[in-house]
Amino acid sequence: MFFRKKSNPLDDKLKELQMNLENNYKDLAISARKEAEDLYAKMKHDGALKEKDLLSYRKRLDDYAEKMKHYDHTNISNFLKERY
Repeated sequence: MFFRKKSNPLDDKLKELQMNLENNYKDLAISARKEAEDLYAKMKHDGALKEKDLLSYRKRLDDYAEKMKHYDHTNISNFLKERY
């Protein structure tokens, strides 16, 4: 018989974040990233992750933060000035 590995809630949240990015749902992606950051902090505080996993998740979250650096609706002109 085959058994499925129990899903990690942080992995699920990162999959949701990636899906929202791929579909260009900026508001949902921002929300999912914040929830993933909160979940990461909670799991880190509770000791639910190994050191190796902590580093891996931190890198992934930092990569998403960099990708989403200009995902806001406040001032597009600043973004354009920086970029061009």
